[in-house]
Amino acid sequence: MSSVPNHIVVVMDGNGRWAKQRGLSRNAGHKAGVEATRTLVENCVKNNIKALTIFAFSSENWQRPKNEVSLLMELFLFSLKREVSKLNKNKVQVRFIGEISAFPSKLQLEIEKAQNLTRDNSGLVLSIAVNYGGRWDIVEAVKKIAREIENGRLTSGEIDHQLMASKMCLSDLPAPDLFIRTSGEKRISNFLLWQIAYTECYFTDTLWPDFDEIEFNKALQEFASRDRRFGKTDDQLEENTQNV
Repeated sequence: MSSVPNHIVVVMDGNGRWAKQRGLSRNAGHKAGVEATRTLVENCVKNNIKALTIFAFSSENWQRPKNEVSLLMELFLFSLKREVSKLNKNKVQVRFIGEISAFPSKLQLEIEKAQNLTRDNSGLVLSIAVNYGGRWDIVEAVKKIAREIENGRLTSGEIDHQLMASKMCLSDLPAPDLFIRTSGEKRISNFLLWQIAYTECYFTDTLWPDFDEIEFNKALQEFASRDRRFGKTDDQLEENTQNV
């Protein structure tokens, strides 16, 4: 493949619809979604992707029925305990972004354990967005800058996009190259609003539990076929290629 993304971000959508089509509970759909997530991580490792960021639980997901949220928390805790050892063996570094303090203490403890165990791993960087929202991320960055101004460590004239980016989640990772969303929805849904300014978007009708290696490779092939201009013209891109 001529062009492989360094950083892929994924909105994993369609668990509920997948379950409904099969006459199953939504919880069964979420369990199937966990298996699809494991497959995604394996495929990223296989294709030497440097970073993968997945939207596991948005700040808006709290609005779902209480029993579904409770089941999601239990499934999240179970999956974390089950998967982290295997991820560590495969040198995957696990991170979490979002307002973690809102979760049950048991889950917060497992999140901390997973991050500490895999902190020094040199393979795929797996960032899991939980209780995360892009607007929240931007507001938190602004608060950090405001505190530095209040403390006299920064002036308003020093604020630029690089400073803002440095205060955001994932600031030490390459900017996302490829955004994938499943289930036919064509929205960003408040995910990494700042970070995906120049990210290539790929939308598929495939429901998340059915997003297997074949579907993943389709997304990679689509990405490889695109010209990433970043505001430049085709002639400028061709000239840059010739000078490499």
